[in-house]
Amino acid sequence: MGQLIAIEGIDGSGKGTQSARLTQALTARGFRTALLQFPRYGATNFGTAIGEFLNGQFGSLEHVHPQLASVLYAGDRFESKPLLLSLQSENDVVVLDRFVGSNLAHQAARLEGEQRRRLIDWIERVEFGVFGLPQADLTILIDLSTTWSRELVSRKPARDYTSRTADLLEADTSYLEHVRRCYLDIAAERSNWFVVGGMTEQGELRTVEEIGDDILQIVLPSIAGQPT
Repeated sequence: MGQLIAIEGIDGSGKGTQSARLTQALTARGFRTALLQFPRYGATNFGTAIGEFLNGQFGSLEHVHPQLASVLYAGDRFESKPLLLSLQSENDVVVLDRFVGSNLAHQAARLEGEQRRRLIDWIERVEFGVFGLPQADLTILIDLSTTWSRELVSRKPARDYTSRTADLLEADTSYLEHVRRCYLDIAAERSNWFVVGGMTEQGELRTVEEIGDDILQIVLPSIAGQPT
């Protein structure tokens, strides 16, 4: 089975751009490589429900408990499991633009202390145990400030699942800062997570090429064997 490489980060951090660049770079080196993006808005029943949630149709963020919200995202991956396993069997590497790590950070960020820890454990039991999803071999976290996140989200083109400039989560800067910190805490606890800075020490954006080069240098040594 091909290796799973997940690209994570808060909204606007460049996950989509870097996932596509990594896929292209690995393909150019002879690896059979596929790209899969989550959530799969409109492609699954749960993905459609996620779009409705992000459009505020279930109420404000405070009105939806994070444990309930996490089921939507886990369900989207469960519906996508046959596709994911098929891609994994046909390729050397499957690059994932968001995976289970997004669910952990986005939902656990709304809780503190022991409640946060219990929710993280619960989500992983559901995604990996109950739903039987494969675990990512490597996760790359692109770290970006919420100030830059808001700016870059505002530059995004129209998206299929929402008519808003920023969806329910993207519009809440305080929430995104909690998500960012939660991501960093999770990464610090796990040996197969690596953090790539999206900014310079002076707080300026790094170039797409610089970030992509860092990601590639982390990924290449982790890919077992040679291209098939």
